[in-house]
Formats: sequence, C-alpha cells, structure tokens
Amino acid sequence: MITLDETDLAIMRVTQAGLPLTPQPYRLIAKQLGLTAEEVMKRMAAMQEQGIIRRIGVVPNHYKLGYRFNGMTVWNVPDEIIDELGQKVGQLEFVSHCYQRPRHLPEWPYNLFAMVHGKSQKDVDKQIQQIADLLGDSNQGCDVLYSTKILKKTGFRSRG
Repeated sequence: MITLDETDLAIMRVTQAGLPLTPQPYRLIAKQLGLTAEEVMKRMAAMQEQGIIRRIGVVPNHYKLGYRFNGMTVWNVPDEIIDELGQKVGQLEFVSHCYQRPRHLPEWPYNLFAMVHGKSQKDVDKQIQQIADLLGDSNQGCDVLYSTKILKKTGFRSRG
C-alpha cells in the first residue's frame, strides 16, 4: 500500500496545475513549501517510481507556438505489427504523441493514432504523407481529425 505524507501531498497540491514556468521550477516550489529543490525532486521521483505520478513532461500550447493546424491522424494497420509501426511513427520529430486504441468495427477500423502539428495545411499534409510512406503496405486506411478548439489540459487534482 502506498502512503503519502503531508509533504508529498503539499507538493502534489502546488504542482497539480503544472510546474511553474520559470528557469528553476523546483527551486520555486521548494521555497513555497520550506524545502530544498533537491528534496522536492527526490520526492517527486519517488512518487513517480511508485506510480503516483505517471509522468513529468511539457504540455505545449501549439497555438501559442504558431502551430494552427493540429490533426489527430488515425490509421488502420495490422494488429500483429502495431507495436513496431507505432514505435516508428512515434519517433518522427513532428509527431507529439502516438498510441494504440481499440477498433470499433464496422464504423471505426482505426487502431493507431498519431498527433501532428503544422503551421500550415501544407505542412500537415506533408507530415501525413510521410507517415503513410513509412507505413507503406501496412496502411489499410486513414483519416485525420483536426482540432477546432483548445482543450484545457490538467493534471492531478487533490481533495484538500
């Protein structure tokens, strides 16, 4: 059983909306809580190892960075090689995330999802073609779902 002490809970409360956008975010968190930056990092790493925190990463706002064309590409690929194909697609520099989802036949045959971002429709079209070329004959169909609005991205929410 995993137990969190009051310090762990305090760290979670001050980071639930994300890390501060400063050059030294752990130092700022530590100052707020009366800890050292090293203690904050150590505790967060321990919570991550225990599975309490899934990951610590950047969640960019693509629109603010000038990427106005954001498309979730969906692909129908053979299930027996989806892990291999997903690894290849996920390593493309323009793919922000790539994952497998279950098919919902007959309406939804797609099982591989890859998010792409571009500053123009032409950029995104080129990226989609690159993925199609990489998948080759394994591509049994695809579609693109374009973002129409920015969704709020949040992390853990504590109850206190």
